[in-house]
Amino acid sequence: MIKQNNITIPVRKENAHKGDHGSVAVIGGSCGMLGAVILAARAALLSGAGRVYATFVSKDAPKVDLAYPEIMFQDNKTIKSLAHLNSVVIGPGLGTSFKASRILSFWLNQKIPLVIDADALNLIASNKTLAKIFTQRKTVSIFTPHPGEAARLLQTTSKNIEDHRIESALKISEKYNVVCVLKGHKTIIAHEGRQMTNNTGNAGLASGGTGDVLSGIIGSLIAQGLDGFNAAQTGAYIHGAAADALVTKGIGPIGLTASEVSIEVRHLLNSIK
Repeated sequence: MIKQNNITIPVRKENAHKGDHGSVAVIGGSCGMLGAVILAARAALLSGAGRVYATFVSKDAPKVDLAYPEIMFQDNKTIKSLAHLNSVVIGPGLGTSFKASRILSFWLNQKIPLVIDADALNLIASNKTLAKIFTQRKTVSIFTPHPGEAARLLQTTSKNIEDHRIESALKISEKYNVVCVLKGHKTIIAHEGRQMTNNTGNAGLASGGTGDVLSGIIGSLIAQGLDGFNAAQTGAYIHGAAADALVTKGIGPIGLTASEVSIEVRHLLNSIK
């Protein structure tokens, strides 16, 4: 690992093979939200995971990502049987259906690191059974809420979250025993009473799919061996730094896309020495 500016970057050995860099599954993608899984899976791939799987709730899911055919598409039954998974990103485009809650319930009961985003957070906030299952988890879990999702988790308002961002992140971390990544201007990472404020990023990240990209990056870093807090801290930093680099090149902030951020993340990870 390379440690620099409070971030930790995985290093590849000369004789490395794909198994050395972890396996990530991204689960979500209800009808109309298939792109969320694809964005997160691509981000996991481009940030260095050795193997990346994509699993969809929707029956109308594609069978392959033609732009990145390296991503392996698996159904919900098959993905549960893969013993070599190192992390699971669950929630991008998941929806809040009964099927979605059953899928989430299964993964909450597994001893595998989870990055929990989007509708998976909404389900935990609204479903007492899922919340109870969650409190019994012993394995690392990372929440990546935006202010609206954070408000549901704490049963308050988005305004209150924004007015007290550090306190809100710490409360979520304590209440659910998780690493909390409270997204927004100057993302807050909180865990076990400690917190840090991320200073990278710009208004170009205020577009659809960038949160999915962040979740994919964090899931990839966990699979590559980082602990939850370092994966969250490094993921937030490199995600924002990629957006900053793109704006410097004249790409954004207006019209900056999540897909462009993922590609720039790969460039930055390879440029850090």
